[in-house]
Amino acid sequence: MTPPSATPAGSTSTTPTSERASVRTILLLLVVFVLGLGGGVFLYRPTGRPVAGEGARALSDATRAVLSNLNSPVELRFYALLDPASASDSLPAFAGRVGQLLSAYQREAGGKITVSQQTSPSDSAAKAAARDGLKAFNLDQGEACFLGITVVQNAQKESLAQLSPEWEAALESDLTRAIVRVLSARPPVPVSAETAQSELAATEAVKSAIPNLPSVPLEEGTRRLRETALKDFQAAVKEMESQVKEAKQRLDQAQNGGSEAEQQAARQHLQQVQTEQTKKVQQVAGQAQAQIAAWERLKGTATQPAAGDTPPPGTIPKR
Repeated sequence: MTPPSATPAGSTSTTPTSERASVRTILLLLVVFVLGLGGGVFLYRPTGRPVAGEGARALSDATRAVLSNLNSPVELRFYALLDPASASDSLPAFAGRVGQLLSAYQREAGGKITVSQQTSPSDSAAKAAARDGLKAFNLDQGEACFLGITVVQNAQKESLAQLSPEWEAALESDLTRAIVRVLSARPPVPVSAETAQSELAATEAVKSAIPNLPSVPLEEGTRRLRETALKDFQAAVKEMESQVKEAKQRLDQAQNGGSEAEQQAARQHLQQVQTEQTKKVQQVAGQAQAQIAAWERLKGTATQPAAGDTPPPGTIPKR
């Protein structure tokens, strides 16, 4: 869906900076929802099939939408520090394909993404990888190996701590989500009474949606919540489109014979409708995320997954 513009058709006025930022927020919100909640577009399972073949890497439409709407520069730090004595034969080729993927991100971002690569093992490179949150492996077989990506934007940072060929099909999805999370991150603030109330409401909503909570596995409950969220989100988007369409028709009527005051009122009404409907869409997405976070807390997996239940953080396909 193309985000609506507050500038009426045929008008010569330009879109204000604040409105362009709002449109960018809507688009990124939609993409994040598809990537993180929709599930249907990025339903990955572990395979041995490479995501990148020979030549240039083709990115998904969702990733290109995110990259085309970046509002500030992002750095991707790629560490492929592999000890030849202990690294498996498949890792260097996999690292090469990851490098191709990052080059595709850089090409598509129009100068808003820079990629730095550390591929020569050294003590300083290993220390830099550790500082960026990457996980060392093969420590019992030789020199420490690192294979991961850190996304950096100003003071915000998020890492895909240990990449694995077995989860290669999910890499683009994971990396795009990490970029969006870093861009939307805010400094931590003390938990307010309003936040506590919101978390309580999310918890109660989850208990209502999944009454047999102890017997439902984590992934099954997450799937149910995402399916419900997707339906709510689609309904909110449909309502948004309907309300904006009606407001635009009202503006068209005012422009065809109405007074200047009527035209101004119609423009203000359109802008108000866009603002209100955007907030509703954001609320639906926010409620869905809050409920999934509450579900993870209830299952005791919000901060530390059970050993053996999931692959390393940053390589998990979002279902």
